[in-house]
Formats: sequence, structure tokens, C-alpha cells
Amino acid sequence: MSGPKASRWIEQLAADGYCIIRGLLPREDVAGLDADLARAFDAAPLGNGDFYGYRTKRFGSLLRRSHRTADLVLQPLVLELARDILGSACERIQLNVAQAIAIHPGEIEQFPHCDHDMWPAPKGGHEYLLNVIWPLTDFTSANGATRIYPGSHKTALDDLEQLGEPIVAEARPGDAICFLGSTVHGAGANRTNEVRRGVVIGYSLGWLKPYENNWLAYPPEVARGFPPELAELAGYTQHRPNLGNYEGHCPSILLRGDTPEYPQATDALRPDQRAAVRDFAEARRSEP
Repeated sequence: MSGPKASRWIEQLAADGYCIIRGLLPREDVAGLDADLARAFDAAPLGNGDFYGYRTKRFGSLLRRSHRTADLVLQPLVLELARDILGSACERIQLNVAQAIAIHPGEIEQFPHCDHDMWPAPKGGHEYLLNVIWPLTDFTSANGATRIYPGSHKTALDDLEQLGEPIVAEARPGDAICFLGSTVHGAGANRTNEVRRGVVIGYSLGWLKPYENNWLAYPPEVARGFPPELAELAGYTQHRPNLGNYEGHCPSILLRGDTPEYPQATDALRPDQRAAVRDFAEARRSEP
């Protein structure tokens, strides 16, 4: 059950496929994150592809590049939205991506797309993903602010000509631009002389393969420094029944520093499954 503060935004996400929450984080906190990532923004190469863009830089693994990233990933209202929207289709959500994006002058408009199309599975029964873009610089219509097509999450489209007019998600550092994985969107063209920088934090169903391979981005020696909730979002947990285990055990065992060579395989079942399996096993044990 979502709280009254979250309900407003959940209703807008359901109706329009997106919402923009103003002033959710202090501007100075976002400026600190931008400063932490400055070296990576300088070092990262421009992209190579018509989708990623030839005048756009991207890099991930943000939780190990700046401790301030955790403030975005664990922002309470955003987590409440993600768990409400995705929770009917999974036991737990996961971190799908933590990526920084810099759109440089001269970049063209990005191909309009739905992020949930990375998973080749039937759509429409439930949502797969909630994305949140956190601007590090002002997002304007001139510098490439994300273009979002309201209501597109409700319509099956055969071609781009069926799209209506987009809204331009103009926003400032501290604002949160939220949209569903089923909502058509794309970065705008940067017609200025300034770089547009932002961070996208995505949450997906806990049983999907995430966009970013979190176990490579945050191996145990890194994830040991995460608080438990963040480690779980980064993949150090199981999705019952028994999905994502390590040697028949919850992968959080790797964060303790004393992992046995042969961990004891232990059931990770939902309560209904545990009861059914227990009843079956007890009946078999009682047989003569």
C-alpha cells in the first residue's frame, strides 16, 4: 500500500506514463555527485552507434564511482514508487541500471523507444521497469532534455508515425524525471554549446536479467561496503524460488568474508511452495 505522498505520483504514472517530481534532492547534493563523476565524464569516450549516439558519453558502475549515488538509488519516495508499480509481478525489485549520460553539442535526437523492449517477452500484463533520470545540469528543450510521449504506455504502436507530440522533460538538478519501461521516450537534440549531463537509475522486476551486470560492476569486495538494502538491490539476494543463488545459497553469503568452500544448499521458497513441498516430503517419509 503506497502512502499519500506516493499515491499522487503513482496515479500520474498510471495515467500518463511519466511524472516529474520537483526538488526531491538538494541541489548541492546533486552538484557533489556531478563533481565526483567529473573525471569519468572527461575520460569516457563518445558513443559508437545510432542508438547510443556519436556525440553522447555513457558509463555505469556509479555506485563505486561515488558514494553519493546511493542517495539516488535509495531515495525513499522513488523506492516506494518502484515497489508499488513493480511489486505485483515480483517478490522483490532490483537495480537495473545506474548510468551517467552526457549529451554533447551537435548530438541529434535519439530514436524514440521503450526500455522494456530489451526483454523479448509479452508486454501488457504488468510493468517491467521504472526509470528515474536525475539531471546533473539543467535539462532544456535546447540542450537535449528527454522527450516523453504521454500515454504511449497504453498503446501498441506499429510505427513512429502513430506517436503524438512529446513533452520536453525540462528539469533542474534535484528534480526526478520518472517514467515507465513501457513509455516511449528519447533524448532530445543538443543545439547548444553546453554539455547536458544526467544520471539514470532504473529498477526492474527481480527475476529479469538486468541491463547492467551488477555482479561485475559491484563484485563482492565492492558490495561488502554497501548497506544491506543497497546490496540486495545490486543482486546480492535471491528471488524465491531459488533464483539467483550461489552454490544453493543466497549470494549475500559472499559479503560475509568467511564463505565456506562448500556452502550448505538451502531452500529459498515462497511460503506456499514451502508448505506444499513440506507436506509432500512428510507424506513420503511416513510411508512404510
